[in-house]
Amino acid sequence: MTSFFLNSFYFLFLIIASPWLAWRLWWKGRSLHNFITRFTGDSKLINKPSNLKTIWFHGVSVGEIHLLRQLVSTIQSSKPDWFCVVSSSTDNGLLEAQKCFKGTHVFLFPLDFSWAINKALSQIQPDLIVLAESELWPNFLHCCKIKQVPVSVINGRLSPRTQMRYLNFPWLAKAFFSKISAFAVQNIETENFLHRIGVPPSSTRVTGSIKFDGVTFSRNDPNIEKFKTMFGIKPNQLVWVGGSTQAPEEQYLLNAYIVLKKEFPLLRLILVPRQPDLFNQVRKQIQLSGLPFRNRSDLESTVAPEDSIILVDTLGELRFIWGLADIAFVGGSMDGQRGGQNMIEPAAYGSAVFFGNKIWNFKQVAGQLIHAGGASMISSPAALESTARTMLANQSLRIQMGHKAKDFVISQQGATAKTIVLLEDFLSRDSRNLAA
Repeated sequence: MTSFFLNSFYFLFLIIASPWLAWRLWWKGRSLHNFITRFTGDSKLINKPSNLKTIWFHGVSVGEIHLLRQLVSTIQSSKPDWFCVVSSSTDNGLLEAQKCFKGTHVFLFPLDFSWAINKALSQIQPDLIVLAESELWPNFLHCCKIKQVPVSVINGRLSPRTQMRYLNFPWLAKAFFSKISAFAVQNIETENFLHRIGVPPSSTRVTGSIKFDGVTFSRNDPNIEKFKTMFGIKPNQLVWVGGSTQAPEEQYLLNAYIVLKKEFPLLRLILVPRQPDLFNQVRKQIQLSGLPFRNRSDLESTVAPEDSIILVDTLGELRFIWGLADIAFVGGSMDGQRGGQNMIEPAAYGSAVFFGNKIWNFKQVAGQLIHAGGASMISSPAALESTARTMLANQSLRIQMGHKAKDFVISQQGATAKTIVLLEDFLSRDSRNLAA
């Protein structure tokens, strides 16, 4: 009955929203074939090995796929009796998963219709489903419960804002989370919340954040050297990377750069917008400024001029581009909508990191990083300019912040190993008991 009502609701929504969905598919260049694949739930898995335990890992989009990269890679090299498959919900996530998990079966996560979910479950036949952070759909959890397939959430984190939403409907939250067999969460605050809404302590474990484990520390990585050459960056230049930005942050960065470029002639700016649909908008903003720039997509066979801004209009490369940064602004932190982006990667490279004060998605990590002396928080465009000026003018400050940031990241590592132990515990028990 639950699936019937959910299917009816979703189908009605699709009918009503179909003009908007069609426009969105066209405007954002989304694949109609991928939408149909998600609607039918076809995962295309054939010749599934019968003697291995199948673990279905799911990451919503590019960020979660990068999170899974370290975990799945470690499992594949250390657990020969585990058969890993990976899904994503978005076109960009699918493309990134295909790049990150070569030789691994990668497919699109089904839409939350019972027929799509059941088809995917029958094709994959998972012994355990592992959801990265949060992609919780009621029909999916219900169908897994009916089929006695255990579901776990790893790297779980619920922001204070999300917790308040659930607390407004505690009975619904309890019914929802009771269908998940276990939670590996990033912090004690999330674990306490889960206990508060009725999740038993035996089903939760604080493992820390896997994002600390999947980072690169060395700036000598060949990919970083490639971008250094491609972007025409010279040894004496100062590089400012604004990564995972969201409007209006790109304009803030451009305005500050125009001023600071006069004070620091060797300054270079690299802009990496969070979403592909922002690329054209940011490109127009740079053109209106009259500043020289190059698109990353145009630099495969040529080198950017030494004084040009770089607009990274490609996906999946920010984790290497952070390795170019002397100072690093982490976006999604001033727009008031996204709640901040991952500041761990630039910190691991030893960049001097700063970000806005609207960072509820990374509140704990940001607070710890600031407390360690490895980052600064700003509250306005004027503070963005003044903080960047201070960092650029003071080399010893930059180096000191970078060392402290890197040391902090190193001190937080180990979540991947703890998560694998948790998954081993699941698979060592009877799956029926886990799903009961």
